[in-house]
Amino acid sequence: MDRARLAGFLRARREALQPEDVGLPRGPRRRTGGLRREEVAALSGMSADYYSRIEQRRGPHPSEQMLAALARGLRLSLAERDHLFQLGGFPVPRHAVRADHVNPGLMRILDRLHDTPAQVVNHLGETLAQTAPAVALLGDETRHAGLARSAHYRWFTDPRARAAVPAEDHATRSRLMAAHLHAAYTRDGRGSRAAVIVDALLAASTEFAELWREHPIQSTYCPPERLRHPQVGALELHCQVLMDPDQSQTLMVFTAVPGTESDEKLRLLAVIGGQRV
Repeated sequence: MDRARLAGFLRARREALQPEDVGLPRGPRRRTGGLRREEVAALSGMSADYYSRIEQRRGPHPSEQMLAALARGLRLSLAERDHLFQLGGFPVPRHAVRADHVNPGLMRILDRLHDTPAQVVNHLGETLAQTAPAVALLGDETRHAGLARSAHYRWFTDPRARAAVPAEDHATRSRLMAAHLHAAYTRDGRGSRAAVIVDALLAASTEFAELWREHPIQSTYCPPERLRHPQVGALELHCQVLMDPDQSQTLMVFTAVPGTESDEKLRLLAVIGGQRV
């Protein structure tokens, strides 16, 4: 690990990042540009003391997980993330692992949607980041591990994944899930993470196997989505999507028709925030 260059790189990126870039208010008492150390620590999910010690060249050797968290917190590009790993003494992450690194452009947009249900999802159906209203609406989808990280896998193997969707919509949702995974598999091929998910589902779910044999094709049309929320009841939502340049990640924004009951419920969930787990 090059401790001095690592500290200098982190400091330079922290000072270049403005509060508005991460959805934070500038505040009247902020006299200098850039983020404070404690703000970077909070964005990266670590203690302010831990981050400060790294930047002051006296901290422990950060793990790959900590470096990945710093890359997300500082909104680093993939090239900057690779450089951070090299300074930390680790090999550059393989391309397959990069699906876990949120596209900086999508992250900047997500930071500005703090009062709206929105989340970034990769092409495997793994949720990488959520706003607090999205957690209130859908639960914390970033908490899952292993194959369960994929919403496609959960849908066909875990009955709890279907609890919020009306039974009459299950068949349509199943076909949509299978089509999304089929597109990922076609793109990545055998030996990929998509292939691992497909193989596991073919062994675990008769429903998925039947759909897979039909070679489902993903549609560009996103129909209205009906959900049953345990606190606010039934909602009818529209999902707007924005894809990153290489189409490996999608920013999903959930909205309702203004003035409807669903719109009022979304506003209530924005107040509830991340209380639902």
